[in-house]
Amino acid sequence: MQKELVILGAGESGVGAALLARAKGIPVFVSDNGPIAPRFKEELASGQIPFEEGGHTQSRVLQAGEVVKSPGIPDTAPLIQALEAAGIPVISDIELAGRYTRAHIIGITGSNGKTTTTLWLHHVLMGAGMDAVLSGNVGVSPCRELARRDPAIFVMELSSFQLDRMYQFKVDTAIITNITPDHLDRYHYQFENYVQAKLRILQNQDAKGAFIWWQEDPVLNEFLKPNITPARSLSFSKNRVAAAYVEGGQLVATSGANTLRMPVEDLALQGQHNLYNAMAVALAALTAGAPVEAIVDGLSSFKGVAHRLEHCGEVDGVLYINDSKATNVDSTWYALESMTRPVIWIAGGTDKGNEYEALHPLVTEKVKALICMGVDNEKLIKAFSGLVPEVESTASMEAALGAARRLASPGDVVLLSPACASFDLFKNYEHRGDLFRQMVSVTD
Repeated sequence: MQKELVILGAGESGVGAALLARAKGIPVFVSDNGPIAPRFKEELASGQIPFEEGGHTQSRVLQAGEVVKSPGIPDTAPLIQALEAAGIPVISDIELAGRYTRAHIIGITGSNGKTTTTLWLHHVLMGAGMDAVLSGNVGVSPCRELARRDPAIFVMELSSFQLDRMYQFKVDTAIITNITPDHLDRYHYQFENYVQAKLRILQNQDAKGAFIWWQEDPVLNEFLKPNITPARSLSFSKNRVAAAYVEGGQLVATSGANTLRMPVEDLALQGQHNLYNAMAVALAALTAGAPVEAIVDGLSSFKGVAHRLEHCGEVDGVLYINDSKATNVDSTWYALESMTRPVIWIAGGTDKGNEYEALHPLVTEKVKALICMGVDNEKLIKAFSGLVPEVESTASMEAALGAARRLASPGDVVLLSPACASFDLFKNYEHRGDLFRQMVSVTD
């Protein structure tokens, strides 16, 4: 008798994996340590998939033939340690999906820019009339999609946590936007462990594939060994001739026999970081076979990403920008670099082993006041005291915005760009950004 596939975690990825297992005739059991959202519980019940919530029955989990783990469960969790000790394979839902698809897989990872790049690329391919499904860390679970059909293309955002548990899964076109310190609390505060997790996106590529990467990334230049992948290398650079680069104000991108040229000023999203994202999108879309004209249209018509430099309105001459998705120092660096007005900066939250020195020059140049928003603001205050005229400590969004309104003058920008995770005060970065947006709109 075939042993059960046990799914740990009943969110989108876990329920999607359960639906795929059921569609393929695999006995499956879902276990969640917390409460399961009503819509997911209803799906499991209607699919006659057995489940439990509010805790794991360890004896049953340890009888599994294989376990699909939610990316949010750390490897240090006692149950995962017990599974490892028992020799039971633990995989990601992406690994499971890879067994049942013949789609062209475009995988995007990186410390910053991966969500924007993923959504922008999907927008371009859909505009080109291609059968592309948005999945992975954003969009629909690939397993959920495969339970009903196998599309031509999967555009997948892949986090380091998902890559950690991918073994045989092959990414046809791999994109690494950049690598900077992040999630070090999950990698024993060893940056190299995090880097190696990101590089797993290349592990099963073949000569038919493509590897798209930022040529000037110092970390990639340090860790990319010769022949790390047999795939075709397509690098992008603002300052050098590469597969994608800038020449005379034009973005130029070439893959195979096809070359795209368009004015940088016509890109839907501006700023240096978005220029790099656009280069990666252009190269991936060309590699996927999208027509040049459709790529140009998509690069100029994309609407952007919620919680990433999202303009939320102007109140009394002060612009409010929601960059709640900036959960690490490097992402906040890009946000501050793109600011053209004096900045009232709201930052703070759950520190992930951050080092803030890289922000000092931009903060000194652009920030007139720092509002720390978190349960414990001591590290942030220590890092920036003396660099800005005003530093205030708050412990709620309401208090932070109250301080911002008091400190801001017409012509300023209030920038929520926390450089930290959100879990001390909020459910997630979306909850944090939604509250910011809602409170600004009430004031407007």
